[in-house]
Amino acid sequence: MNYPSKLIEDAVEEISKLPGIGKKTALRLALHLLKREEQQTSQLAEVLVNLRTQTRYCRQCHTIADEDLCQICANPRRDSQLICVVEDTRDVLAVENTAQFRGMYHVLGGLINPLEGVGPADLQVESLLDRVADPKNEIREVILALSPTMQGDTTSFYLTKRLRQYPIKITTIARGIPIGGDLEYADEITLGRSIIGRVTYE
Repeated sequence: MNYPSKLIEDAVEEISKLPGIGKKTALRLALHLLKREEQQTSQLAEVLVNLRTQTRYCRQCHTIADEDLCQICANPRRDSQLICVVEDTRDVLAVENTAQFRGMYHVLGGLINPLEGVGPADLQVESLLDRVADPKNEIREVILALSPTMQGDTTSFYLTKRLRQYPIKITTIARGIPIGGDLEYADEITLGRSIIGRVTYE
C-alpha cells in the first residue's frame, strides 16, 4: 500500500499492531485522528501514555487497579474464602459480567506455554499458594477458570498438583454444550466432557 506521507505510514504501522486491526482499518483510524481537533488527538495520546506508565496492579489478586487493592479485594461483602483463578484481567471482567460470582480472584498473568518459554515461574503462582497457605485467609475453595486449551489444561494440571497439599476444595468451571447449541454440531471432546460432567436435572 502506498501512503501519501511517512507520518501516515508510521501511524498505520503502529496502529495495525493492535489486535484485530488490519492495515486498512489502521489507515482509516489514522486519517480520522487527523480530522479531529488537535486537542482531542493530544488528549488521546496523553491517556494512552498514562495507561502505560501509571497502571497499577492489585497487590493481592494482580488485576489492574487504581489503588494498592482493587475494588473487589477491598470489598468486605465479597466471599474472601473463595478464589477464582483466571489468566488475565479480561477474564475477571468476563466473570464479573455474569453477576454469578461473589468471591475473590487471582490473576496468573498468562498460562504455562513451554513452546513460548513461559513456565510457572513467569506467572503469579507462588503468590496464589501464599494466599491459600496463609491460615488467616481461611480459603475453602479454589476455582480454576482457565481457557479449555492445551495451555489452559497444562496450567490447571500444574496448579492442581501444587494445591493438593492444602485442605481445600479444587474445582474447575463446567465445560459443555452452549445454550441453544445442537448436539450434532458439537465436537467429540466437548460432548464427551458434557456427559462426564453431567449435573442433576432441576
